[in-house]
Amino acid sequence: MCEAKRKVTVIYCCDKDLSMYRKTQCFSLNAYGDMIIPQNFKRGKTIVAVCDGEIDVINSVGDKLVNEYWH
Repeated sequence: MCEAKRKVTVIYCCDKDLSMYRKTQCFSLNAYGDMIIPQNFKRGKTIVAVCDGEIDVINSVGDKLVNEYWH
């Protein structure tokens, strides 16, 4: 039997950095269908959102602010 997985995009901040990041990955589901994000993935991160499938972020918090001050 194949192990059930779900493809998601995780939006997160690193504990030592204020920037936001995203990563699309497949995570295993438990017997009840709940997705399990492993501790080694969560370590050092604050997860802001988990989105179903692969997504394209057009704009996120701070993008405009960063662009104004660095250009």
